[in-house]
Amino acid sequence: MDLSAPAELTAPMEAWLAMLAHERRLAALTISNYRRDLQRLLELSAGRALEQVSPHDIRRYVARLHGRGLSGRSIARHLSCWRGFFAWWAKSGALGANPVVGIRPPKSPKALPQALSPDQAATLLDAPQGSENDPFALRDRAMFELFYSSGLRLSELAGLDIGPALDLREAEVMVTGKRNKTRTVPVGAKAREALAAWLAARGQHARADEVALFVNSRGGRISPRMIQQRLSLWAQRSGLGVHVHPHMLRHSFASHLLQSSGDLRAVQELLGHESIATTQIYTHLDFQHLAKAYDAAHPRARRKPKE
Repeated sequence: MDLSAPAELTAPMEAWLAMLAHERRLAALTISNYRRDLQRLLELSAGRALEQVSPHDIRRYVARLHGRGLSGRSIARHLSCWRGFFAWWAKSGALGANPVVGIRPPKSPKALPQALSPDQAATLLDAPQGSENDPFALRDRAMFELFYSSGLRLSELAGLDIGPALDLREAEVMVTGKRNKTRTVPVGAKAREALAAWLAARGQHARADEVALFVNSRGGRISPRMIQQRLSLWAQRSGLGVHVHPHMLRHSFASHLLQSSGDLRAVQELLGHESIATTQIYTHLDFQHLAKAYDAAHPRARRKPKE
């Protein structure tokens, strides 16, 4: 079956998609993705009646998808679609049992978060950007210094307000993270300097009733999307040569702090992670850093052959 072209689905499949579109009001793109996943199921079943598909068949289909190079995440999406369809069909009484129940996708290797090196972070933040009189260059520098200084999430930075939450005298900021949990994190000297410069200019550009710490050119709260765009542009102008997104600064904060202190619990608290297991991924980044240093410096390190 050529999945690049639309294929006819079975009547139950079409009925399920119609229910998702009209009753659950799922987005058109989601419906399109489900349709493609159902087409894949028909292809794999190769004419076999869907009522006869067994858990053993589903496992074979998963193995075939894995053999084609699909990632565990992609296969998990297929299984989720198929499970939902069969569960809905079983409720109608036309199907004895859901054959996808209990079937799990193969595990994919967990990707490590991307982080800048300390030198890259310095290049990014120290690069001249705009004129000294450009208030939004001051704003951007304050945002990015605070990102790296305090390890904030994008939503936490965009949601900051002026007022007691930001205390430059005590060098700390209180943010509201996931599940509306608050935490207080330190603010470094470079970030405090940049924030003071922005606060001195902010009043001339923010609307009178605006409480947001960081505002856009219209005087309202800056959006997360705009912060992403400004950081990407800032990285390009700095000549860094890599794409930088806001979460990369948070990862860099965690990785560099762990490299320097070795205190995983402290990093967990500063990042606002509920579980230490979430923070432990940065130990892998730390090991990568140490391994590179070893390969470069140790006289008996195993070096890759020259190509």
